[in-house]
Amino acid sequence: MSNQDLEDKIIEALKTIYDPEIPVDIYELGLIYEVKISPEKNVDIEMTLTSPNCPVAETLPKEVEDKVASVETVQSAVVNIVFDPPWDKDMMSEEAKLELGFL
Repeated sequence: MSNQDLEDKIIEALKTIYDPEIPVDIYELGLIYEVKISPEKNVDIEMTLTSPNCPVAETLPKEVEDKVASVETVQSAVVNIVFDPPWDKDMMSEEAKLELGFL
C-alpha cells in the first residue's frame, strides 16, 4: 500500500472521531495539523484541541492513536498535542462551517 493510500485510510479513520461539543469530526474541524508516516508505517500525528481546557483533552488523543493504529498496515500511532498555532474556526473545512452555520 502506498503512503498516499495509507494516508487516505488514516484520514478516513480520523473522520470517525467527533469532538464531543461540536457535531463535526476532528478532521473537518481542522484539529489535525499533520499526519507523518515513516517507511516502517509508524504514524505521527500533530493535532490540537478546540481549547486547552477541552473536556476530552485526556481521552481524545488516545482515541485517535487507537483508531489510527487499527488501520491496516499501520505499526504504531503517536499523537502530539500542540497549541501553536492555536485553533480557530477558520481552520474548519467548508463542509464543517456549513454544518455549523458559519457560511
